Amino acid sequence: MQVRSRIKDSISIFKLEILIASFSSSTIFPAISKPTNQIPFDHPFPHALFQLLKQRPTLPKLKQIHAQVVTQAFSRHSSIATSLIHCYLSADNINSARSLFDCYPSSLPPILVWNLMIRAYSKLQNSQESIFLFKQMLAIDGSVKFFPDKYTFTFVLTSCSHQKGTYFGEIVHGLVIKNGVESDLFVANSVINMYSVFTRMKDAHKVFNGMPERDAFSWTSLLRGYAKHGEFGIACELFNVMPVRNEVSWAVMISGFVGCERHIEALRYFHDMLCEGKVKPNEAILVCVLSACAHLGALDQGNWIHLYIDKNRIPLSTNIFTGLIDMYAKCGKIDRAIQIFKGISKRDVLNYTSMITGLSIHGLGKDAVWIFSQMLSENVMPNDITIIGVLNGCSHSGLVEEGSSIFYNMENLWGIVPKVEHYGCYIDLLSRAGFLERAFEVVKSLPMHPDIVIWRALLSACRIHRVVKLGEQVMRHIEQLDLSRHHGGKVLLSNLYASLGRWERVAEVRNLISEEKNESKPACSWIEVNGVVHEFRVADQLHPLIAIIREKLSEILKNARSGGYVANTRQVSFDLSEEEKEEAVAYHSEKLAIAFGLMSTEPGTPIQIVKNLRTCDDCHSALKAISKVYKRELIVRDRSRFHTFKDGICTCNDYW
Repeated sequence: MQVRSRIKDSISIFKLEILIASFSSSTIFPAISKPTNQIPFDHPFPHALFQLLKQRPTLPKLKQIHAQVVTQAFSRHSSIATSLIHCYLSADNINSARSLFDCYPSSLPPILVWNLMIRAYSKLQNSQESIFLFKQMLAIDGSVKFFPDKYTFTFVLTSCSHQKGTYFGEIVHGLVIKNGVESDLFVANSVINMYSVFTRMKDAHKVFNGMPERDAFSWTSLLRGYAKHGEFGIACELFNVMPVRNEVSWAVMISGFVGCERHIEALRYFHDMLCEGKVKPNEAILVCVLSACAHLGALDQGNWIHLYIDKNRIPLSTNIFTGLIDMYAKCGKIDRAIQIFKGISKRDVLNYTSMITGLSIHGLGKDAVWIFSQMLSENVMPNDITIIGVLNGCSHSGLVEEGSSIFYNMENLWGIVPKVEHYGCYIDLLSRAGFLERAFEVVKSLPMHPDIVIWRALLSACRIHRVVKLGEQVMRHIEQLDLSRHHGGKVLLSNLYASLGRWERVAEVRNLISEEKNESKPACSWIEVNGVVHEFRVADQLHPLIAIIREKLSEILKNARSGGYVANTRQVSFDLSEEEKEEAVAYHSEKLAIAFGLMSTEPGTPIQIVKNLRTCDDCHSALKAISKVYKRELIVRDRSRFHTFKDGICTCNDYW
């Protein structure tokens, strides 16, 4: 390392001493009234300092002690400087610690001090200072026998993980091997964790296999890497052979399944954990399984988890409160969500955002705006997601004026710069309300290039309102985009061409779709019956009762026609006969789920399902007729909102 000049050191120390001398009026050392430079280091006073510093004083007292160190001329003693650095770091005052480090009394701080500083910076996930200090350490004159130790490597590898520093992380791993500490448990664990973050699972597994000793963190780090990147085959194998499965390893598996939208597996692992009885769920696990219930609409299981929380007297943190609000709202029990929300004594932005989003998906836009206003009156500032939630509520309730006011004030009043997602919500608001030309003008004036999501919102509105001329303009813009990564955009474009009967263009777009790997989400619907979640996909053949379900569905659709249902085949993207088109739309996933519900539940009871995509026009029409003919309340939560069908009418008023 290029050592700073003593002149620069003296100036820095002088500035620091002037700053700290202001704290020299101390109540800790009343017996010492005048500064002196004559006290020898073996005097009892330095030992008293050490005793005080060992007690890890509060920051104000620490500054008083530091002031006495300066006034009594002990600031140049390295042992006292080291203790002060340690205390400042314990008090989370990294800047004062760094000032002492940069002005360390001896020419070269000991490895302990370097490690203290590097560790402190490694805890700051957005800071590169630990890597910078490590590079300084490596640049120290080679004539000095000074090397990083196993602790240094552990802290630096952690920083590499936070900074996604793949290249430098490989260099550090090489230095680990060069310095002969690769077999150290903590160093090897840090290397595994780093490669897992970099999605370098082969390298992580290689290090894992070469470890002479492993602990729970070794297994969990590797497990987390595979689960995070969706490699659940290997993750499950690892999990099954783990010598000890603790709450962290269970949390890794459950959160991994939730993160990859494999919610049924997440709930199954949760129940397996409870049945095993060796580990009790922590907050992270409970939040994950509440999220899984919310996504699946699994109200029975969500209720059971809530009872488990109450019965075991688990503290209701803000995350659990938020999870409960989200679960009840998405499971169709918005009144219960409101009850939970009202029971929170001190609400934060997460609680408010969850409540606003829940009201929005139920089509209760006015209530969402009211809660948003209440939030502001309590001086709780919204975040990006809050604004998206309230704008969606305005969109689904036709509150153009309220939504416009929130959108145009979000930067001035709350310091939130509109992102493409916010513009998308606002354009969707205008489009759904029929202000298509105005929405198009907003798109053309965007400060960023409009992405496929924004064009899709406008194009979808053109399809709903059947505004062909503007739809063609929008399509020309979409055709100029790179849609290689936007399968949904091509599908929507194909559907619009089909609704207009332009089969030659449908064929062209469909050819593009067929030539690429289809990574779009398949349409799925879920229904919970007697605490068991059943999944259905379009034209499903996997359910064990599928033959009976399809037969029942044919009967249902036949009866629905007597209630006014006429198959809407405009969105069928193939040039088929009308009979073939009706067959194509007959076995959509939500229809199969509803048929199963009618088979499996008592007459007159409500049926609730969840769909991962937007409900199509044909299914919407069919469910209105089914609710009328079978005198059932049908509740469907699709990607955008709740639909409650009763007596042939939907609560969305065909506005979705």
